Amino acid sequence: MDAQTVASRRRNKVWLSADSGSFETFKAEVMRATDIAEWPYAAAVEKNVLIYDGERVRDVAQDAESRRELMAEWVEVFATGPGVIAIKNALPDAAVVDRATEVFNAIVLEEREKGKVAADHFAKPGANDRIWNSLEKHCLADPENFARYYASEAIAMASEAWLGKGYQMTAQMNRVNPGGTAQKPHRDYHLGFMSPAQMQAYPGHIHGISPLLTLQGAVAHCDMPLESGPTLFLPYSQTFFEGYLAFGRPEFQAYFQENHVQLPLAKGDAVFFNPALMHGAGNNVSPDIYRMANLLQVSSALGRAMESVNRTRMVETLYPHLLAALETGTLGMGEVANAIAASAEGYAFPTNLDSDPPVGGLAPKTQAAIMREALESGMEPEAFARLVADHAARREA
Repeated sequence: MDAQTVASRRRNKVWLSADSGSFETFKAEVMRATDIAEWPYAAAVEKNVLIYDGERVRDVAQDAESRRELMAEWVEVFATGPGVIAIKNALPDAAVVDRATEVFNAIVLEEREKGKVAADHFAKPGANDRIWNSLEKHCLADPENFARYYASEAIAMASEAWLGKGYQMTAQMNRVNPGGTAQKPHRDYHLGFMSPAQMQAYPGHIHGISPLLTLQGAVAHCDMPLESGPTLFLPYSQTFFEGYLAFGRPEFQAYFQENHVQLPLAKGDAVFFNPALMHGAGNNVSPDIYRMANLLQVSSALGRAMESVNRTRMVETLYPHLLAALETGTLGMGEVANAIAASAEGYAFPTNLDSDPPVGGLAPKTQAAIMREALESGMEPEAFARLVADHAARREA
């Protein structure tokens, strides 16, 4: 076999491009029917989505073996099945949900009075109401209600099933007001928050790992009939390997618009889904429904470095030496970029999205990008130190 052909095939397998992924293969993967006989703990199938009864989930949680069986079932749902589950009555006490809603409404008013308008991933600031880090703000505002809310067996079991012990919970309240427009269908965090050019910088096996690092969820804080725009899903689409890059292409977007499913939810219901599932919030065409959901973004404990490193202190110390190396020609920009990668924080998250919001995209600018831009412009070390210290302060909760 020609050596160049082998090299080219290997390159194309590892380094995906904007054209990667066959549309015909994609259609074959998603044109499947969900057979409830394969999912013994499910109560029903609606529009290819598996529906679970919250009361049964709570009963199962009391028996160790049954609990593991149900979690194993959910793992297969997320990995190779429809990719999404709905749990009816996941939070059974309406008073707990209503109190959390009161807390969220008060936070929205307080932040609005302070002049803070949270940036939104899919709407102009102010069109909807969003609370970044609703998890911490909820806990500090009403710890008793927080405890009862997150005592949910449904939330804990779904998170542990996909991510194992030590998972890290984050949450963002989102209220889509009447007239709120739909999202563009997409995949989610991590790679789903990147531009196509950024995605292509990650090798193929990372495209496979990204969905294993997080779980998406949402708790309904009000009844959500279809006209209020609950989330649209394309079951089984998480199995399409090249989807992070491919799903933005017109033929995939058009297929989603023609074949997506949408389920009404009741207050206290929850949905959980693989972040690689193609999905998007729907249009709120209702005249008076303020569709509130607490969006759960649960992360694996394993996506962390082994040591705690003060990267701000490192880059402040390193910057003058890199600037001098560029000025003298001791190092070229490519070599400097390698040194930046070994020292600066190269990822936008985690951050405080209130004070460090995404501007011009889905993620804020990284410390590494700020450092490179400063070096390219010849910024003085003192000015860079102030810039990077301010950036670090904005990222703190």
